[in-house]
Amino acid sequence: MTVTRPTAEAAAASGPARRPGTGRAFAVLALVTLGALVPLLGPSVALHDTGEAAAPGVGGIALLRGVLFAALCVPAGELFVTRLARRLPDAPPERPSSWAVFAAVAGFAAALGLASVVSTGNLVPRSLADVDVGGLYQSRDGKLALIEVNAFLLAGLCARARHPALQVWPLGAVVVAEALRAHPAPEHNPLLGSALTLVHLTCATLWVGGLPHALRMLRRWHDRAAGAALLGLYARVAAVLLAAITATGVWSALRRMPAGTVLDQLTTTAYGRTLLAKVILVAAVAVLALWARYRLRRAADPLTAYVPARAEVVALGAVVAVSGVLTALPLPIRWT
Repeated sequence: MTVTRPTAEAAAASGPARRPGTGRAFAVLALVTLGALVPLLGPSVALHDTGEAAAPGVGGIALLRGVLFAALCVPAGELFVTRLARRLPDAPPERPSSWAVFAAVAGFAAALGLASVVSTGNLVPRSLADVDVGGLYQSRDGKLALIEVNAFLLAGLCARARHPALQVWPLGAVVVAEALRAHPAPEHNPLLGSALTLVHLTCATLWVGGLPHALRMLRRWHDRAAGAALLGLYARVAAVLLAAITATGVWSALRRMPAGTVLDQLTTTAYGRTLLAKVILVAAVAVLALWARYRLRRAADPLTAYVPARAEVVALGAVVAVSGVLTALPLPIRWT
């Protein structure tokens, strides 16, 4: 069965021609603007009346981290969904154009900005003269920042190569670098923390990046059966990813906020407030995912699941923005 499109005559008879591309562009621009405002304004809101002090330029750092996470999700999601599509026996050969190169450019710029902050001792550089590139090689955080810059550069080159699947290696390097960066050596049992972050970030990257590409693929295809099969396959894998994200997220939170202090710190610390906002957003995403899965199974037209899936994409974008804020805020006090 194929999706039919209205003919030009039918469109003319129904009234003035619409320009869905223009409306879609404005909607995307509005969502991107709102997504940028979350990390820019979020830290000051989270820190209000907590008595905590944030690092200089925390809003800009949160924005750069949000862009870095988004740039990581896009190519990883493309590779993930493309692999899922290959498992469908009757999948159409058409594929949407890749956004991997654009994501690599954005990730490279964000990683470069974060590296410049690290080079000045986690202070926002006021000029190029303040940036000490050589100093990056002298610290653990500096080396990890350089790995991320070079990894995004290599990912962009791989995206343009004959075998785009090679991107998996530099993207994996970014995930490992982020897992190590989030848990410095002075932390109690940093290896466990890095392992939890590695699993959490890997699963989140595939989940967040996979759904938009799956929906783009559905728009490219005009086969309802294949589209429903791809959404169903993605939904089954996403359920496993969500379970892993939830388990590792809860474990990581309890490592930083002991069980007896969680409820208090969720409302009295900037980290706790932001974490609570992220949990609420993830819960909303889970509800939308269940709604889409219900429509896939029960609706007369399985592709009506496209509507809640699009809303899920928007909510996932908000999760990425809030995650950028979370990584830029001071860690909560570990009460005993």
